[in-house]
Amino acid sequence: MVAIPVTRSIAIDSDEILESFARASGPGGQHVNTTDSAVMLRFDVAASPGLPDVVKQRLADLAGSRMTRDGVLILRSEGARSQLLNRQEVRERLFALIREATIVPKKRRPTKPTKASQKRRVDGKVKRAAVKQGRGRVRMN
Repeated sequence: MVAIPVTRSIAIDSDEILESFARASGPGGQHVNTTDSAVMLRFDVAASPGLPDVVKQRLADLAGSRMTRDGVLILRSEGARSQLLNRQEVRERLFALIREATIVPKKRRPTKPTKASQKRRVDGKVKRAAVKQGRGRVRMN
């Protein structure tokens, strides 16, 4: 039960991370059929005591389809031929997601366009309409 530091205030127990291994598709030649180098990481976000509730909510929003209905985050890595490199890569992706979830998004302040910008916009539309109007059919009387 080793605590893995993710940020200054958040640490995750190594027991909370479950890793399973499978045969990876992709490069490797004959060797690919004999080793389980793909890594599937499962992290139960809902039951994690190390994460505050607001971070859990933001993490669920960021994870999207990688999060199950039960609140389990599933990440998979099979890019490298080495199981060790895939384990490191998938853990780093988990920590990066958690770090991103700790960032509080700024509140959007609704703004109004200035009077001058509104006038410029309308003047541009009027000018463009006049140009298009001048392209009409010329009638001879």
